[in-house]
Order: sequence, then structure tokens, then C-alpha cells
Amino acid sequence: MKVAYVCADVGIPVFGQKGCAIHVQEIIRSFLAKNIEISLFTPRLGEKKPRDFEKINIYPLPPIPKVEKGEREKIALSINSDLDSLLTLTQPFDFIYERYSLWSYAGVEFAQQRGIPSILEVNAPLIIEQDRHRGLVHRQEAEKIAQRVFESATVIIAVSKEIKSYVSQYVSNPEKITVIPNGVNAQRFSDDVIKNSHKESNYPFTVGFVGSLKPWHGLPILIDSFARFNRDYPESRLLIVGDGTEKDFLVENVEQRQLQSAVQFVGAVSPDMIPYWLGKMDVGVAPYPSLDNFYFSPLKVYEYMAAGLPVIASNIGQIKELIEDGVDGLLCEAGDSLALTNALITLARSHLLRDKLGTSARAKILSHYTWDKVVDKILACVEQSRLRIKEGNS
Repeated sequence: MKVAYVCADVGIPVFGQKGCAIHVQEIIRSFLAKNIEISLFTPRLGEKKPRDFEKINIYPLPPIPKVEKGEREKIALSINSDLDSLLTLTQPFDFIYERYSLWSYAGVEFAQQRGIPSILEVNAPLIIEQDRHRGLVHRQEAEKIAQRVFESATVIIAVSKEIKSYVSQYVSNPEKITVIPNGVNAQRFSDDVIKNSHKESNYPFTVGFVGSLKPWHGLPILIDSFARFNRDYPESRLLIVGDGTEKDFLVENVEQRQLQSAVQFVGAVSPDMIPYWLGKMDVGVAPYPSLDNFYFSPLKVYEYMAAGLPVIASNIGQIKELIEDGVDGLLCEAGDSLALTNALITLARSHLLRDKLGTSARAKILSHYTWDKVVDKILACVEQSRLRIKEGNS
């Protein structure tokens, strides 16, 4: 089977360390494990190609220069003709798999014209995100493209129910939208890896966070909670693994509270090193603030759980469906730093509870939420689409 994987979003370095890049890599990796030939089309490769990606065919799309926002948007839109030409030169494909980006439509329309399935993966309400956080000059044009690409796709994969609701406003047939949450790479969290990652017995009680340092991840809530917790448990430590635009603000916050000796900013690390750092933690925290439309399928929560960590997370969105409070994690009201402190105290006091929650969490994730299982569901959608297309042509 031959597949074209399209990621036209210049904000995603597909071989990088951001969560979105890891998502791309793991979907490709699971396709490869099923002996599917991958041709990758992207304007931004990022870092060095992973060693196990030697067999994929890479077709670079034109890079987008750092010019004025409106001009960048026009250039991104113009890449559709380049993508169509490359797909035409490198065909045939059994299906097109594309990660939705603001200005790309050529992949799904290429599939539509040739009578093959197109699977469009949607991870965020990009128009809203771009407008709110980075600025969007040609919003009306972006809305038209969203309507065009969502309507043309054979199947739309939404990572959460909230994303499905967002996409539904653009399509005439919402039944073609399937919710498939994120997952983990089971090999990166194998029994041997987890056993070798466990922290030393004399290491202090450690609270951990993994992810990009962005405003919507609730790091100020975590630091506030940890400062209160640390007063009762002065030997405790906080590990923050990741990098991002909020780092300077967070470092200043820690310094103002005189917590420098208790808080370590590790910085960004490669995906292969995530289990190592999770092994240094006694609890993983996802301290999301109260958000009007929490649409995430948080990789960090799945990976905390896969590593056998007890998790404290905000009772919000997909998280409250994933975690059963008191069974495989603890849930707190979003934005409630005092509740988070109390949950930390509960776990610090009971090694037995930590083990119970972590064991249950690991079993749930490895049984139901791996990337291989995600791709199995995707391929089932492809096959159903293929049958519908065949029936429509008969």
C-alpha cells in the first residue's frame, strides 16, 4: 500500500520535538510498521530524520519566508499548486493522509479527482487559534478553505469530541467525522524501558510536567500549587520538561517565590528521552486552566499514564473521559491551585495509592491508547471509504 502523507503547516517541523511533530512521527512510524510505503510532503522537515524513517520518500514543499503575515498567508496558499504537481508526479497512491493546515486543500482535492480516499486529521480549531494567538490577516479566505477542504475530505479524523463539534459546522455530512484520541508509542514505554527509568530510592518526592511552555498549559497554577506544597514538604522538587514562549515569565515567577533550589527547568528533550525524565517523577501533572472550549487530546497525559505515573489533571474536556478519578488518576477543578496542592499532599502521603493509580493508568493506556491502535482505526476508515467510493462508481 502506498500513502501520501501531507503536512503543509510551516509551524510543524515534522522531525522536531514539539508535540505536533511527535504526533506526525508516530502516525508515520505506525504506518511503516504495517509495511505501508510513505511519501511525505512538507515545507519544513526540522531536525535530522529519525533513523527508522530511512525508507520514507521525502518531497519538500517550498519554504515560506519570514515576511509580513498577510504575505506569508498568500505564499502558503500558493503552495497548493506545488503540492498538486508533486502528487501528480509521484502517484499512484492508495489514499491521501493529511494533517489539516490553514491554507492547504490540494491533497484532498487530488484524492477526490482520482477516486481514492482522503483522510484529513484535525487537531485544533486552527482559524480560532491563529486569529487569537498569532494573528490572521485573511480570515475570510481561511474560512472558505476550511469549508472547501472539510467538505472534500472522504473522512475527517478529529482528536476530540470538541474538535468534531467545531468541524461539524463546515460539513454537510457530520457522520464522516470520526473521533480518534491520541496515543503513545508502546515501545517507548515497554516494561524494560520503564524498569530502567525508575528514579533512585533516595531521590526526593518529585512533581513533574512535560510539554510546551504555553499560556494554556497552566504552569502558573502548577507553580502556585507547588509553592504551597513545598512549604509542607521542603525536600520536594518540581521538574518542568519542555520549552516555549512562557519560560522567562515562569523562571521569574519561581525566583520571586525563592524556589530556585526546588524547581528545575530541563528544557526541550527528544521524544526518546521522555521516559527517562518521567522516571524521575513521582507524579505527573496536567494543570490546565479553565478554558471555554478545551479541545485538546493531551499527549502528556497519555504518556504520564503509559509510564505508570499517578496523574493529577484538570477535570476538563477529554481528560475527564480518559481518567477515572481515584481509579487511574486524580482530577481537580480546572484552575483550582488549592485543590491541586491537596491532591499533591494526598499522593505524597501514600506510596500505596501512587502505585495503585499508576498501575491502573498504565494498563488502560497500553490496552486501548497506542499509536498502533490509532492507525488500525484510521485504516478501517480508509477501507470503509474505499467501499463507499466503489459503490458510488458502480
